[in-house]
Amino acid sequence: MKTYLSVYLGSAFLALVVTPVLIKVAHRIKALDRPGVRTVHTQPIPRIGGVAVFLSAVSLLIAVLFLDNAIGDAFRDMRLQLTILFCSATFVFLIGLVDDLNGLPARFKFLAELLAAFALCIADVRISSIGITEQLTLHLGSLSYPLTLFWIVGITNAVNLSDGLDGLAAGISAVACGAIAVFAVYGGNVVMAVLMIALLGSLSGFLFFNFNPAKIFMGDCGSLFLGFTLASASVLCSTKSSALVGLALPFLALGVPIFDTLFSMLHRFLERRSLFAPDRRHFHHRLVDLGLRQRHVVVTIYVMTLAFTGLGMFMMITRDVASVVVFLCILLMLLLVFRAVGSVRLRKTIFALQDKYRMASQHKQERTSFEEVQLYFYDARTPDQRWAAVCEAAKGMDFAWLSLKTCSQDGTVRTEVWRTGLARPDLSKVVTMTVPLDGNGSGTSYEFEIAISVNGSYESAGHRATLFGRLIDEYCIMGWQNS
Repeated sequence: MKTYLSVYLGSAFLALVVTPVLIKVAHRIKALDRPGVRTVHTQPIPRIGGVAVFLSAVSLLIAVLFLDNAIGDAFRDMRLQLTILFCSATFVFLIGLVDDLNGLPARFKFLAELLAAFALCIADVRISSIGITEQLTLHLGSLSYPLTLFWIVGITNAVNLSDGLDGLAAGISAVACGAIAVFAVYGGNVVMAVLMIALLGSLSGFLFFNFNPAKIFMGDCGSLFLGFTLASASVLCSTKSSALVGLALPFLALGVPIFDTLFSMLHRFLERRSLFAPDRRHFHHRLVDLGLRQRHVVVTIYVMTLAFTGLGMFMMITRDVASVVVFLCILLMLLLVFRAVGSVRLRKTIFALQDKYRMASQHKQERTSFEEVQLYFYDARTPDQRWAAVCEAAKGMDFAWLSLKTCSQDGTVRTEVWRTGLARPDLSKVVTMTVPLDGNGSGTSYEFEIAISVNGSYESAGHRATLFGRLIDEYCIMGWQNS
């Protein structure tokens, strides 16, 4: 108990000492988070506070290695796994620090997280089995590798994305550290208990400067390091105890950022945006939009996290099916909370899915028509053949009409027109555009006018216009300029 208390107080004290120094350093080197469309702060704030969390926690953990007691012996017995964990976490921390100072592509950070997680898997730190009940244990076999990678990278990014308000990610992570520490002590895993207590202490000291109004942000170096370490620690706990609670309790403690990440990715998928694209529709942003002040939002999420984690603690004293029921009930409560703030809209999601796949099907059909039309252009050699190919393209791409105006050097103007055989189109549902073609010094110029039926989607009309433009680029310009 003395070791636990010493580790906590020591890391908290170090964080209290190091953080003010970092604030001054960050201002000097201009490592500042400036206000923007996605931020809620109005003044530049230092953004390398994760350095204080990292140094405070790691310094105490290294000191524990030299203790002449049972905890020191336990650390030395696990030195191989701990060394790989520390090296991987340090690698992720450094990637985050480089991103804070110079900026890195999201995909690069994602790849770095995968590599660090894979290093842990190689060191046999992975989810090999999950005990649903005392009689039922799922042995994952080769699936343990992808599941572990998904778990570690997912938790890492969930914590990273939660760092949107003063003290939010640090507070949620502190609760998760406490929950994992309690479970580790309960299961006799002193190494993970000390690791989590060291992190908890460093976060406690850091929150003194990070809570609203924040004097410093932890930045990606802090949030990625915390997320990666929490995920890795939960995996190590699960290897010592295959019980469901080993993964369920950290999941519930980080339930808000995990669900927030999942729903944010779902929204981006439905909107056909990159999964790495930034936005301002996270759970905490929605609470702010509902009228809560920043500090109240953070405290609200703290209370939610403590409540869900506290309820999850009952899984340690329940057995078999009861543990599963407790876990599922808390997940349902989490979903209801996200539903209440508007993060989940089942009907809207269904409509968005239908629209997404309708548009994908339409684009596929348009692409097929485009590839069939290309065949007409391959063999077109004379102006008449090229015009016939253009008419086939207009027909296959559902144009309302198409015209080609040719202005000769002597002033002669000739216009050729193709129209659909259907009734006169509704002009309010037609997109028109003019495509000029240079005569390449011949003195003759050409001009296409195309009218594209909207068919319920301007995006579809634009896509067909793009495909027609490609035909002009690849075939028509060369053909008409050389005629």
